[in-house]
Amino acid sequence: MKRRRGAAPEPGCLGAWAAESRALAGQWRAARCSGPGGTAAREVRQLRGGFGELLLRMRGLPAALPALPLELTVLYNSLLCTVGASDSAIEGEAEGMRQGLLRVLEACGACRQDLSTEELWQKVLQEVTAEELRAPLHRLGALQAAWWVSAGRLGSTARLFQLLSSTQDPGRAHCSKGENELLSLLKAWRVPAEEASLPLLQSAEDLKEILCTTAAFLQGLQELEAGNFPTALSLLQEAAGGFCSKRVLAQIYTCLSCCAQRMGKPQTALQHLKRALQVDLHFLPALSHVAAVYHELGETDAELQALALLYEALEKNPPAASSSSPHFLMRTELLVHTPILASLLRHRHPSEVKYLLAQRCLQDGRVADAVEHYLDFLALLQEGLQQQVPLDGSSALPRIPEVFLEAASALEQAGRHQDAITVCEEVISRTTDLIPRMLRVEERLEQPECPSPGAGLAGGLLSQKKESLCCLAWRAAGYLHQGWAWAALGESKEAITHFSRCLGDLLRVQLCGSGVEPTENLLPEVEVLQKIRLLSLIGRGTQFLELGRHKEALLDFQHGLQISPGDPAATSYLVQALWKLNRKQEAAARWQKLSESPPGEEGRPCCDAPFSFRPFPLYLVSCLEQAMFPHCDSLARSIQDFLRTSNQDPS
Repeated sequence: MKRRRGAAPEPGCLGAWAAESRALAGQWRAARCSGPGGTAAREVRQLRGGFGELLLRMRGLPAALPALPLELTVLYNSLLCTVGASDSAIEGEAEGMRQGLLRVLEACGACRQDLSTEELWQKVLQEVTAEELRAPLHRLGALQAAWWVSAGRLGSTARLFQLLSSTQDPGRAHCSKGENELLSLLKAWRVPAEEASLPLLQSAEDLKEILCTTAAFLQGLQELEAGNFPTALSLLQEAAGGFCSKRVLAQIYTCLSCCAQRMGKPQTALQHLKRALQVDLHFLPALSHVAAVYHELGETDAELQALALLYEALEKNPPAASSSSPHFLMRTELLVHTPILASLLRHRHPSEVKYLLAQRCLQDGRVADAVEHYLDFLALLQEGLQQQVPLDGSSALPRIPEVFLEAASALEQAGRHQDAITVCEEVISRTTDLIPRMLRVEERLEQPECPSPGAGLAGGLLSQKKESLCCLAWRAAGYLHQGWAWAALGESKEAITHFSRCLGDLLRVQLCGSGVEPTENLLPEVEVLQKIRLLSLIGRGTQFLELGRHKEALLDFQHGLQISPGDPAATSYLVQALWKLNRKQEAAARWQKLSESPPGEEGRPCCDAPFSFRPFPLYLVSCLEQAMFPHCDSLARSIQDFLRTSNQDPS
């Protein structure tokens, strides 16, 4: 390319600029050695202003080849200061880079304003052959690549390094089959030597190492998200061997654990998490993943221990672990900020961990511990918990009324029935005003073949109805729990009153269904309501039996079987009611039919399988257990004796 015939700056002016640039770089070296991070951060902001002012003065003159190596070096240092001062590598200084490239073209007599940044790089690297510009341009290219990698433009980065490598050695711009193209190009790039007269705030060699680590990390995350686990594993292992801080290395090991876990290798996942915590003891997302892996393995003791350690650490709120590496302006952590990484490494709020402790204890039957954790959690609610926990669906917390109901379930199982009644009253009072007098809903989930113009409005109405159904389910479940609590206290009349309130609430729902038996497309909210109705009918029926009101009990059990035909608990209680009404032949026939049905896990359907529905909310567990028929053996013996006697009786 033909060089521009412009007047070069005066030698004295050029020397003064070089001296000023060296002085600014010297300030940075002194700040790096000063120790406190705050001091270095203030120095970076000051350096940004110093390099920025120097660059403006240099650009006040026409672009000239003799001054360009210094100008491009000042631009490189200025852009690094911008990254360091903002603690972000987002391409906010694209215009500064673009102006630098245009100045190069201007000095060589070919100014083009209508090209994109990528096209500018292609034109500059293909047409500018001045040897003195090769090193400054390669350093700026590495900085440009960092911005593009940060923005996810890995293709643009690969094309840029193809150009950079071709200017060094055309034969090195190719990668072998099976190799990762971007990593091969980065490794093949030969870093230009530094000049003592043009000091840099961060060497291009450091940038190359950071780019290699970042490219492997980002591509590993992409493959992990796409489900290509072997490729993700290879790339993440490559990143783990790269140049990065302790915090980033802990992140990489945690992502390796996620990959191993999804490949069905939980023990390998635990090994990666152990390495993450060895590297950075305060990296709490790794501890959160440890608990999740132990949960998958069914090792409840280890899971609860990990959750307890996590809660304790979150309560102490430790500072971020500092890196043992010197302070760098461009760092891997500034370049990797993808949604999948944020999701995998999300920091939990202490209240979420407290809830998980409560939930796991309740699921594992550790009732006393569950009660303690639930009460601690409810106390946290008084401290404005809703304002502290993310509401974007990433939180482990269910809806707050469900937590109250789970707490009531734990209290019931611990024998604290009055406390359970009080907690349920809180749910009932808070949901009363949220439930319409009558709620008409489709029983089944329709699947339209194509969306209609009014689909958005219809979706909004469905969402409103689902919310109303949830509120109704919570309130009805509150009455259900109260009914069982009063029953446990021996107050059958109070229990019947609350079971009846539960059933009365459920009458607010008018289901508009086809009446067809299959339940695959049943709305989950409707299914929960049906479970609550069945449990309430069984509960009220048992209390009628306690009071000797056998006919009313029989009606409740019959209604329960209309909701869930063949339900073993309702059938067993119905047999008992028939037996008490002296309808022994009918009771025996029902019992024989139940006994011939496929047995549950333990061969005793009447006691071990009170439900045939899909998984139900945790807050219904205690009610399901209370609804189990407790007299299987004694009733079976009575019926068998009756049948033997009947068979021996000639009449």
